[in-house]
Amino acid sequence: MRDHWLVMEGDGPPAPFGTRLAAAGRHLPATRLSTDELMATTRHDTHIDLERLTGIHERRVSVGEEDSYTLATSAAVDCLERAQQNGATLDVVISCSITKFRDGLTQWVEPTTSSAVARAIGAENAMTFDLSNACAGMLTGVTVLNDWIRQGVVERGLVVSGEYISQLGQNAARHIRTILSKELACLTLGDAGAALLLERAPSGSMGISLAGFTTVADHSRLCLAYPKGDDPGARMFTDSRGIQRAAIADTPYLLHEILDTAGISMRDVDHVITHQTSARAIRKGMTALADSFGEGPRNDAVITVDRYGNTASTTHTVALVEELEAGRIRAGETIALIALASGLEIGVVLLTVDEELVNRYGHGR
Repeated sequence: MRDHWLVMEGDGPPAPFGTRLAAAGRHLPATRLSTDELMATTRHDTHIDLERLTGIHERRVSVGEEDSYTLATSAAVDCLERAQQNGATLDVVISCSITKFRDGLTQWVEPTTSSAVARAIGAENAMTFDLSNACAGMLTGVTVLNDWIRQGVVERGLVVSGEYISQLGQNAARHIRTILSKELACLTLGDAGAALLLERAPSGSMGISLAGFTTVADHSRLCLAYPKGDDPGARMFTDSRGIQRAAIADTPYLLHEILDTAGISMRDVDHVITHQTSARAIRKGMTALADSFGEGPRNDAVITVDRYGNTASTTHTVALVEELEAGRIRAGETIALIALASGLEIGVVLLTVDEELVNRYGHGR
């Protein structure tokens, strides 16, 4: 059964304001862990060529010096510096990470990660709350904040995430025996912090044109994470092939609906940044989209998983910053950020970047 989109704009009377992306920031741990190095730590002789299977050469990992809070805070600082803003200008800070580790592998529920980050960046008067939605967390936060800004509830807000999630891979390395292991996906994970600054703009300005989400709950048990045994943190069990089949089957159907709502075709999309699971899965998914639409986007899908691994809810922002810094995204171009997350969550944020944003990464016209 396919549910309908939760579309936050596009229906009904136009909102009084628009939402523009003012800046994107990220923070990556210094330590690089290659796939060969990770596979050398497995307890059993698996005979798995993980790099060939996933396209991941290395990932960034915290070796204990950083955690969810510090990764998110560092990314928030980077984002604000890009925009030449300070925390006092923020009306809201939303933290969207899966992991909420501080001081080791202790999950902090109270005080919230959002309030801790807000204090650290000087956003003393900002409203704060945590919003978790698996690897779709940051784009869910963007969807909520976008709606608030467009309706005039707030003027400027920050969506942040810090994923100290590589410990799942360390745990999995103790248990994996074959390529069929449900913990295999854990070996693709890397750590990162990410932040997106959204602000009010005149209606009709370049920015977020549409954001929508759906949940295909039939597939909710294809990926589950929870504490188990004596392993620190948690363990994650994933039916990777099942999730890929479900995503390929449902994403084209739902993307048709959202592009129709936006009044554009696939060829009007300049860049696609989808969740970074594996290079092979991304290419296979894009082929399925092109077959469904009869055409693909103007450029190949962005792939950064080969260098950073799957950084959970931060992957879209990590990739977006990469493309902006490299000058591959130009003012006036449209980007589709596609979330594919456990749940099964499928979401799309369509945005057009303006020259002010591109200039902040040194690539203005």
